[in-house]
Amino acid sequence: MLLTDIHSHIAHELSIRPQQAEAAIRLLDEGNTVPFISRYRKEVTGELDEEKIRLIEERLLYLRNLVKRQEEIVASIGEQGKLTPELEAAILSTVKLQELEDLYLPYRPKKRTRAQIARERGLEPLADILLAQEITVGDPIEIALEFVNPEKEVETAEAALAGAMDIIAEAISERADFRAQLRKQLWNKAEIETELAVSEEAGKEVLTYKEYREPVSRMPSHRILAVNRGEKKELLKVRVVTPHELHIDTIVRQIITKPSIFKDLLLSAIADGYKRLLFPSLERELRSLLTENAEKQAIRVFGLNLKQLLLQPPLAGHTIMGLDPGFRTGCKLAIISPTGAILDTSVIYITHSEGQRQRAAETVLAAIRRHGVTLISIGNGTASFETEEFIASLINENNLPVHYLITNEAGASIYSASKLAKDELPDLDLTLRSAASIARRVQDPLAELVKIDPKSIGVGQYQHDVDQKELSGTLTQVVESAVNHVGVELNTASAALLTYVAGVSASVAKNIVTYRDAAGRFRSRRELLKVPRLGPAAFTQCAGFLRLQKSENPLDNTPVHPESYSLAEAILKMFGFALADLQDKEKLQVLQQKLPTVDSAKLAAELAAGEPTVRDILSALAKPGRDPREDLPQPMTRKNVVKLSDILPGTLVKGTVHNVIDFGVFVDIGIKINGLIHRSELSDKPIRHPLDVVSVGDIIECVVLSVDEARGRIGLSLKQAKKNA
Repeated sequence: MLLTDIHSHIAHELSIRPQQAEAAIRLLDEGNTVPFISRYRKEVTGELDEEKIRLIEERLLYLRNLVKRQEEIVASIGEQGKLTPELEAAILSTVKLQELEDLYLPYRPKKRTRAQIARERGLEPLADILLAQEITVGDPIEIALEFVNPEKEVETAEAALAGAMDIIAEAISERADFRAQLRKQLWNKAEIETELAVSEEAGKEVLTYKEYREPVSRMPSHRILAVNRGEKKELLKVRVVTPHELHIDTIVRQIITKPSIFKDLLLSAIADGYKRLLFPSLERELRSLLTENAEKQAIRVFGLNLKQLLLQPPLAGHTIMGLDPGFRTGCKLAIISPTGAILDTSVIYITHSEGQRQRAAETVLAAIRRHGVTLISIGNGTASFETEEFIASLINENNLPVHYLITNEAGASIYSASKLAKDELPDLDLTLRSAASIARRVQDPLAELVKIDPKSIGVGQYQHDVDQKELSGTLTQVVESAVNHVGVELNTASAALLTYVAGVSASVAKNIVTYRDAAGRFRSRRELLKVPRLGPAAFTQCAGFLRLQKSENPLDNTPVHPESYSLAEAILKMFGFALADLQDKEKLQVLQQKLPTVDSAKLAAELAAGEPTVRDILSALAKPGRDPREDLPQPMTRKNVVKLSDILPGTLVKGTVHNVIDFGVFVDIGIKINGLIHRSELSDKPIRHPLDVVSVGDIIECVVLSVDEARGRIGLSLKQAKKNA
């Protein structure tokens, strides 16, 4: 592939116009970020969305690496003097690295193999004679006698034939066409077979795979990763089972094309090449491909779950009590103001003795009344259920105007011990920092969760079994996408949050906070240019994603980019408004009534501007300062605790989707354990993945199918709840 072909190839792959691919690639090469391109360069790219631009970025890297590898391979084979015009054309026309490496395999420098030793002993001409199949009478031994050469360690005719067969076996195993054919056959015919490698007691966690067999083409990603984990722990023996004779026959029919005295020798060489070289290579490749696909799926699901979690609507305006439950060390308590400031901290003991429980109740009641607490956030870790019971009875016995909710505390302890937490909350003990984090996660999930390594947030499956570099890269992109979608308040954002804003590096994020601490709050987006190392290029990338609630220019609190301020003012002027009117409630209401009736295409033509930009400006002017998360349903809060014994099959329950994985959905229905909706109970219609039906954070009604108190399991159904509705 030529570098000039990449644009058209990507366009074809992604079903977009070549001009769109070319424009996106040019913008990426100029150093623009994906969020900036998708939001502020819609006219240039033909309104490509963020997902498409990320795919272009990914494929661009792959294809450029492919071109580089093609050049290296052509040079290598050329240096060996074996490059033919046909081979060069085949190398340059391939668009897959796997096919490229197949073509290079016969010419790749390798350790001395049996075939190479045979070639050194002068036996390649004999191998050619066998493959030519032109001799129909006589004895192969007589022909092989001509190649006996004790000086080259070929002592007998049998040894000569054995060497020739080694050459044939290797040649067959390295033919690109055979590898492609058998690769396809393996995908269609092969199965994964597992058995326990240890006793049933030692292998309890993998008993499902004690005697397991499944076609590779139908094996879901979670089972592939589970099998891999069992094999890695040496609990399982795993092998690929396939009809070997069928695969050997595929090669035989293409090699043995006419009768000759060498038929049996060729059959033996083909079988040897397949069993000793070709199948082991393709088996490793197949297992690797299964793992790669499974990891990509697991990472994709993790990313989608994480994005939904990050975009959960904030419960703003509350004074929140965060509780980090615990038995031995007590329950840590932190109260935060509506702006996130720490108001109070304490440690209470609710599981030790009746006297301590009573003192804990007095402490909590006093704190609620003293600070005006309106919401309690309880971490879902150890002693969560006992803490929930305590809080629910306290609310009901005292008729408190307070609700509570259970919050996923995954990663809170990691954050508490981090340098970032020490810098943010230097006066708090490590355990109390986690209580503050549990409170802040409710107040603004995005702002708090960006402080934690995404892998520790706990909304995936098998996150420790997948490629960690790939996982980190994907999750970082997800966080970046969420942060830039919502926007960031410049005067309150932490350095951790600012790092994810398009165009802002970690060092620049620190410089922004340092500047803000020294000079006071920012008064305009333009003031960012005074921040050290934040030059015009970085300003262009980041400015539109940063918000200022109190600014000299009301457009600073909208997604309108500074480069479009004059256009926004011109639009306002056309309707008889000025910038200041965006801060006047009555005039803003009048403007909001007018904007939905505007013909954006006509307006764009009149102003000689791009229609997508005009549409976005109209949307921003209609709701200045709007948080896109406001449109989502608020998280569920409760006043009463539900026990497992209260749950009966057939009961209709309401809950929040906690995690979505390949085989189903875990739902928090307000008790100690999450219920499971198996994917078969999600919909009457066929679905590709549970994410097609629900997402993390969704509030759903479902029917209880089964309750297993002994094993702590609850089976739920969404589709039956919909039928009963």
